[in-house]
Amino acid sequence: MSDLAPLAEAVAVDPLVGHPADFHVFHKFLERCKSLPAITTAVVWPLSDVALKGAVEAANEGLIKPTLVGDEPEIRALAAKLGVDISEFPIVQADTEAKAAETGCIMCRTGGFQALMKGSLHTDELMKAAMNKDTGLRSSRRISHVFVMDTPAYARTLLITDAAINIEPELEDKIHIVQNAIDLAHALGIPEPKVALLSAVETVNPKIKSTLDAAALCKMADRGQITGGILDGPLAFDTAVSQKAATIKNLVSLVTGQADILVVPDLESGNMLAKQLEYLGGAQLAGIVLGARVPAILTSRADSAETRLTSCAVAVLLHYADHPVE
Repeated sequence: MSDLAPLAEAVAVDPLVGHPADFHVFHKFLERCKSLPAITTAVVWPLSDVALKGAVEAANEGLIKPTLVGDEPEIRALAAKLGVDISEFPIVQADTEAKAAETGCIMCRTGGFQALMKGSLHTDELMKAAMNKDTGLRSSRRISHVFVMDTPAYARTLLITDAAINIEPELEDKIHIVQNAIDLAHALGIPEPKVALLSAVETVNPKIKSTLDAAALCKMADRGQITGGILDGPLAFDTAVSQKAATIKNLVSLVTGQADILVVPDLESGNMLAKQLEYLGGAQLAGIVLGARVPAILTSRADSAETRLTSCAVAVLLHYADHPVE
């Protein structure tokens, strides 16, 4: 018998986490957006099949009013190849990815556009433009990224941050990362999100920086420096999402087993966690950048048009949380 056979049998008989039959989160976001006006969106360099299709489908669903920023002849040629109609979408000419990123950010900063959407350019190229002090989208907040997850292995909306922008955030950065995620949770309909500050262990260890940061962030929340959510940490991943695991480890917490937000120690761990849930756990995900002047719809170049569609829905809900429809 394989060494893994007893483990597989134990998981089949006594799983730590229930597995609903289907997805249960994103359709609610899309449904809420049906009553909201589409948001004007600068779509930067939509020069791959999924990037252009994602923008067109989001427009057809009434989520965004896109203006395409990139090389116009190439965009029109791609649209013709794909058989999609872009005749109603304005196109702003930009010869290079860098110029498209800069132009898109200026449009959002000064031109009244309500969101920025990444096309097929590299994330670094877009964020370099967004972080520019003179022409970018910086605000008083630290810019951070959230993956919004819809997974059949978890009966709640799950937010993972930061897995795309801040590589090794310091404690001061994490204050903004946590607050940004809490504010997004509010926009998504979670009034008091439970925030798990992840590490490898549940006790404070001076040799593990993430445990020290977690303890400090919890105390900051107690003192009102972080508001709107319930924080606990350090917590390991299993105790954050499984009440049974927390019970086995004798943990008593309002967060264990029902975390809405997972705050990871660094970009590497967060990126691997989100993609493991996507590729091995069957999760769907949306990607959004927070803390900028406008929401930025940020997805991987390998993501599907469906992922881009749901990311647009998250941006719509975030925009109207800050700018209610009169």
